[in-house]
Amino acid sequence: MVVSLLILIILFVLPVLRLWRMSPGKPQALTDKQGQLIAGSISEKVFVPIGGSRQGMFIRTKDSARPVLLFIHGGPGFPNYFLIEAYNPGLEDYFTVCYWEQRGCGLSYDATIDPESLTLEQLAADALEVTNYLRRRFAKEKIYLLAWSGGTAIALPLLQKAPELFHAYLAMGQLTRQYESEKIGYDWMMQQLKEKKMPALHKKLARYKGLRDSADMAAYYQSSARDEAMHRLGVGTMRQMKSVFNDIFLAVWRCRAYTIAEKTAIWKAKLLLLPRTKLKSATLTTDFEACYPSLNVAVYFFGGLYDYTVNTGLSRAYLQRLKAPLKGFYTFDNAAHGPLFEDPEHFRMVIEKDVLCGKTTLADVNAQQLNDHVQAD
Repeated sequence: MVVSLLILIILFVLPVLRLWRMSPGKPQALTDKQGQLIAGSISEKVFVPIGGSRQGMFIRTKDSARPVLLFIHGGPGFPNYFLIEAYNPGLEDYFTVCYWEQRGCGLSYDATIDPESLTLEQLAADALEVTNYLRRRFAKEKIYLLAWSGGTAIALPLLQKAPELFHAYLAMGQLTRQYESEKIGYDWMMQQLKEKKMPALHKKLARYKGLRDSADMAAYYQSSARDEAMHRLGVGTMRQMKSVFNDIFLAVWRCRAYTIAEKTAIWKAKLLLLPRTKLKSATLTTDFEACYPSLNVAVYFFGGLYDYTVNTGLSRAYLQRLKAPLKGFYTFDNAAHGPLFEDPEHFRMVIEKDVLCGKTTLADVNAQQLNDHVQAD
């Protein structure tokens, strides 16, 4: 009896207690080098009525007088705040940052939501309401917009509808023609798995060799085999992030900004709700370059050299043809899909020297050359 009780405690009680201790549900306070709370700083979790639903967000700043930045996470539908907490890339050194969690996921999860209501158009409309909430709260005429991966599919219609509300658009892993990107990534990974003698994973991916068929591509795009291969080969979320289980699944559970219920909601949305929506299908099949050939706002694209999640070459080609008043492309030579987290010093330098100054001096190809290329076409 005593032995059985000890086993029960070791296997179940202690892990639950540890999880409870790791889940106070509050974002970390912003402190100085001495560990003292920065006067006038904000680090809070708030819930706001957006588009008829209760939606959550983290708002953090060292000084609320700083420019406001809205961060639109990827997926769509999978919040990335756990990476902000783990890597602390330092956006708050320059901005008042809002990490909004999209309708139906994370802090904004609602078990009663209709999957059909989760569309890119609805999320873009929500993002517009969030933008206006931030403008009112912090008394700003314009704000900055940073979108990552699937979040760029929400940012583009938002910018097209209301460019006057934004100083600039920062896109990390900008979607273009994701169907084409997936075929490029698949072929590259199959070759790498063969060369590196990884037969088990090669066999998993080989099941999807008929990628020219739309049904096969849709299945591959949402498969765990795709994610596993990308991370094992260092072309997924980050070059050094090799394990989806440890670096994403467990990392969410380790994030102290969420309660246990909120962490559970992240995975309920990811595994149970989002597969019933058409969000993935929309990001896979939409030709974003064709739909959004021009943006009336300054544009900054960030791409990892090793990114096969969203092909950097396609993103660069899109920017070359995009008509915008100011634009620059920034390649991160030692990054995959997450330059903000993989090379934060480079990212911060671009923000400080270019974005906040309305310049493109650090870009791979300067704005004038890009505009000349467009005119030549």
